[in-house]
Amino acid sequence: MDEIQRTLLEEVADLHGVPAGAYNIRANGQMAGRQNTANIEIVTKGDQSGIEIRIKEGTKHESVHIPVVLSQSGLKEMVYNDFYIGAGADVTIVAGCGIHNSGDAASEHDGIHRFFVGKNARVRYVEKHYGAGDGRGARILNPTTEVTMEEGSYLEMESVQIKGVDSTVRSTVANLAAGASIVIKERLLTHGSQRADSTIKVNLNGADASANVLSRSVAREESSQKFISIINGNSRCAGHTECDAIIMDQAKIQAVPELTANDPDAALIHEAAIGKIAGEQLIKLMTLGLTEEEAEAQIINGFLK
Repeated sequence: MDEIQRTLLEEVADLHGVPAGAYNIRANGQMAGRQNTANIEIVTKGDQSGIEIRIKEGTKHESVHIPVVLSQSGLKEMVYNDFYIGAGADVTIVAGCGIHNSGDAASEHDGIHRFFVGKNARVRYVEKHYGAGDGRGARILNPTTEVTMEEGSYLEMESVQIKGVDSTVRSTVANLAAGASIVIKERLLTHGSQRADSTIKVNLNGADASANVLSRSVAREESSQKFISIINGNSRCAGHTECDAIIMDQAKIQAVPELTANDPDAALIHEAAIGKIAGEQLIKLMTLGLTEEEAEAQIINGFLK
């Protein structure tokens, strides 16, 4: 891998070398490295572009890294990745995509990730998106995530996009069985003329299933964002969705929370807030010696953490 690709890997997966444990690294549409372990197997799909990740029952405290990097201007690809997490496993999966575009043609990575989380399994999934390069070509990322959770399973998903992605359309759908629990955390910053659309839909199908969907975002300059959060309570369950956003300059933000209770014991809550940075916050930091720009940056960084 060249220096640009290694830099992208650091940004999206915090990798400064070959990771420990299982990994699959994809660069410019080709496999750039792979390693399996005794409990985690990664295989290439035969019928379409993508991989299958199979994690054995009872696997504990192992990790899988599956980052994607694009440094070729004009490259467009679609991948299909399936994750099979065995019953009782406890693992971390680190994904993410970085695009460096120094040309005039758009570069695009689209992916469909399907998760099958076994009974009583626990998964932490981290996905970071990042764009760089001085070319006029767009950096486009469109991830689709489909989740099926068995009884008593737990999934925490963290999605982060802080810099450089010109256009993204994110779609997440999760179906939960009895006692399953999902936590989805999204952090997003847009600037310039960037656009970001995100739709998260959770179906709480089994008794005592639960969901907590949290979004924090900042829109600057002429960028625009749309966040749709849907929770369907189809049994005795608990669901909560929260969207907090800071709007600046000439940006636009739309937050659309939607709750549907199809059972009298479904307890569902939504919260949404969009506003600008409070003047007293800026003044307080500026009295400590920061410029207005430095104060804004510190407030935004703290908010997105």
